[in-house]
Amino acid sequence: MVEVSALSSGALMRRGPYISMITNRTMNLLLRAAMLFMVGVFLALVLNLLQVQRNVTLFPPDVLSSVFSSAWWVPPCCGTAAALIGLLYPCMDRRLGEPHKLKREWSNVMRCVAVFVGINHASAKVDFANNVQLSLTLAALSVGLWWTFDRSRSGFGLGVVIAILATLATQLLVYNGVFQYTSPDFLYIRSWLPCIFFAGVITVGNIGRQLALYEYKVNQEKTHQD
Repeated sequence: MVEVSALSSGALMRRGPYISMITNRTMNLLLRAAMLFMVGVFLALVLNLLQVQRNVTLFPPDVLSSVFSSAWWVPPCCGTAAALIGLLYPCMDRRLGEPHKLKREWSNVMRCVAVFVGINHASAKVDFANNVQLSLTLAALSVGLWWTFDRSRSGFGLGVVIAILATLATQLLVYNGVFQYTSPDFLYIRSWLPCIFFAGVITVGNIGRQLALYEYKVNQEKTHQD
């Protein structure tokens, strides 16, 4: 009996750190998801406000919030998408064995966010001769954002795939009358919209990577201390 209890206690002691590690990972994952969700909500409110004020996007009057000039479902949807994308990017980096080679600092991430906001601002407020010129300019700026702040093949691939899916989802929403674009030139939407989605995916992916890197550094420090 003494032997059995000793073995059981030994097994529990061995399992203890493992269970603790799993719990910490789960909590860290939830915290990162919550932070990414809030970032997505904030960006959605700010950027959608630009589009609505310039009459680029039109929502039915009865669904607009008087405070944020946005339909109630836009921020939660963008927040959820930001959480998924921000968690997916570092996961893909680990699976593909493609470490991020550029400088990883919060100042660099903030510059990426500023460039993304600038691209969205240009799409709403800068006047171009025609939509083709605007779309090509925004495409060049979006690829430039990826080259400056990412340069990973996984980042580019995910950005393209998610931008295509988001564009198709927007097409369906506009087709069903949820909202509409003024002067659509690409079926029911504006031709530059995929460029905005691509730049947004790269930006949120960088934020997700930076949060994951911070978690990795903290875990490494704990490991060395133990």
